[in-house]
Amino acid sequence: MASDSELADFLKNMEKKAFKRTFYHVRNEDAALDILQDSMIKLCTHYADKPSAELPLLFQRILSNTTLDWFRRQKTRGALFTNLGDFKTTDGDGEFDLLEVSNNPSENAVSESAEDWVGRVQTLEHIETAVMALPARQREAFLLRYWEEHDVAQTAAVMGCSEGSVKTHCSRAIQALSKALGIQGIRP
Repeated sequence: MASDSELADFLKNMEKKAFKRTFYHVRNEDAALDILQDSMIKLCTHYADKPSAELPLLFQRILSNTTLDWFRRQKTRGALFTNLGDFKTTDGDGEFDLLEVSNNPSENAVSESAEDWVGRVQTLEHIETAVMALPARQREAFLLRYWEEHDVAQTAAVMGCSEGSVKTHCSRAIQALSKALGIQGIRP
């Protein structure tokens, strides 16, 4: 059974990665924060008695299900109420701040020229745009495997599909990202 401090430490360590993953799915910072908060509450409420080793996969599954529930609510709400404000596109203002990705910004600022820094931020923006353009299942498989660093079996368990499907989704995601980023001159 996970202690309160182990649970709190787990949630603190997962917060940024989980937020970023959710933001990639829903493309709305406020919604991503709400989904993340709901998922954390569900984990604490229903699964606090589980061993700490089981928490990562449980949390990933809860987060995936909560995100799917959000999409279902949006679809239902969209079918019942048409709000023209929902169809506006955002130009990036007020969106997720890429500067939060850096673990230690003061260290990078000292060793990096302004030109290199701007280039790095632009590259991150291109990568983020390419990841967000992936189909939902490919994006989920890619983020779980390479962002969350889960193995194929864990990813399959979180996504509720076979290991073969995970491999297919990841392969297609990598091909699509390679093509999209290659067009912009970004090579591995």
